[in-house]
Amino acid sequence: MQNIVKVTRRGQTTIPVEIRQKLGIKEGDRLMVEATEQGILLKVIPKLEDMAGVDAKYGRVEEIKKEIDKLREEY
Repeated sequence: MQNIVKVTRRGQTTIPVEIRQKLGIKEGDRLMVEATEQGILLKVIPKLEDMAGVDAKYGRVEEIKKEIDKLREEY
């Protein structure tokens, strides 16, 4: 999907609605901007609340809290 966008004098541009919808980008989302050899790369920074449960396969919350407390005591 290719689109042509315009850069304003303040360096701003608009991401076309089709791309925002396809990638789930909403108002207020944060993007990381990276310069690559191919051009500009925009990456969506996931919100903390969207990350809930992402590491569930590594253990239950209670187990992880106990391990963290143990590491703090050792430190």
